[in-house]
Amino acid sequence: MDAKELASFKKTLLFLREKLVGNVNSLQGEALGKNRQDAAGDLSNVPFHMADLGTDNYERDIMIHLMENETEAVRNIDTALARIEKGIFGVCEVCGKKIPKARLAALPHAGLCLECQRKEESEAG
Repeated sequence: MDAKELASFKKTLLFLREKLVGNVNSLQGEALGKNRQDAAGDLSNVPFHMADLGTDNYERDIMIHLMENETEAVRNIDTALARIEKGIFGVCEVCGKKIPKARLAALPHAGLCLECQRKEESEAG
């Protein structure tokens, strides 16, 4: 991979990272910063209905799960950026073969070729 392509991937990864970090911060504020009263604009201390509390907890769980997924994506991006700096970006971490540019275009932080990714997923699932 030439320097121009690497620079392009680095720019894309930095853009994605910035976007995801913003998303994580926003989700964190929503999931952890508000209680049911704040979220609903409720000024009363009287509990609502149990179903409302269940819905609030469910929504908070979804936000926390999204936050975890996006945090993991940021870690993967950081790893890809480190691989650019080490000169090993675009090389599969398992088999050492080149990762096709089409895969990197779709998933710029991919560290595995498609074949190794499939093997890993089949072993995990």
